[in-house]
Amino acid sequence: MNMKKITIAFVMMLLAVVLISANYGVASAATYLSLGTGGVTGVYYPLGGAMANLITLKIPGYNCTAESTGGAVENAMLIYKNKIDIGFVDASSAFNAPRKKGAFANEDVKNLRGLVSVYPESVQVVTLDKNIKTIGDLRGKRVAVGSPGSGTEVMAKDLLTLYGLTYDDIKEDFLGFGDASSGLKDKTLDAAFIWAGVPTSGIMELGTQHKVRLLNFSDDMIKKLKKSHPFCVPVSITSKQYSSLMEDITTIAVPATLQCRAELSDEFVYDFLTVLFDNLPVIAGAHARGGDLSLKTALNGMDVDNLHPGAKKFYKEKGLIK
Repeated sequence: MNMKKITIAFVMMLLAVVLISANYGVASAATYLSLGTGGVTGVYYPLGGAMANLITLKIPGYNCTAESTGGAVENAMLIYKNKIDIGFVDASSAFNAPRKKGAFANEDVKNLRGLVSVYPESVQVVTLDKNIKTIGDLRGKRVAVGSPGSGTEVMAKDLLTLYGLTYDDIKEDFLGFGDASSGLKDKTLDAAFIWAGVPTSGIMELGTQHKVRLLNFSDDMIKKLKKSHPFCVPVSITSKQYSSLMEDITTIAVPATLQCRAELSDEFVYDFLTVLFDNLPVIAGAHARGGDLSLKTALNGMDVDNLHPGAKKFYKEKGLIK
């Protein structure tokens, strides 16, 4: 056999190996995805971890990792910058981002697309001081306002403004609630803003040693807040959720949603939502708030016009949109 025949035979053998490998999926590499959550002591993190595991285990060809981040606003920015693929973003931020409003006034977030509304998260302004009864009473106090640039910090600024306050009127500390809880315990803080599902583990832990006050919101203040946060609704928090509460209160809640990069394939997004709703017990087992996820509330607070095409296909088949 001459050299030319040997070369042709070798090439054909290689071609056969490639074809066989392709047929059995050997040659296809996994697509790696990143899912942005929040702080490790919050609600986003365990729910995001469960969702990432479902993607990896249930959708062939994909490997997803849950990443701890600064939370909702940062997740929207990370999606915009193609640093993550999916992320938890509160409904107000998801609405404001493409419209260049609020924290996104100087950004051009065009690639954010909606997936699903997960659960309502409530604004909880926490203190152990019996004399602090409204946000107006925070003047001159040491206050944790959330991680820098987080949804909690954006909400804290908006709420302070409604009461005629700015950071110049308080001693702000940029802490997540894990660190803020420690500050409340050792009295280096007077109050802390937290924006999360109820019950929140940090507040429950704080309540094992102290009576806890959550600040109440009047109907008038809630109406004013809806101008900058159109999806907020009044909710009650009672001793049924936190046995250590000094008194029951009214606050506001905004849906926590999942958003993604517009560039994700329609097929993947459709498959992800199918897997998600086929495995609701897994999500509910990751955190109590996971039990809120339901097709009945899947579009609560969602900008339907800005849904990912794969999500639109899924919800059309479920009869939720036309």
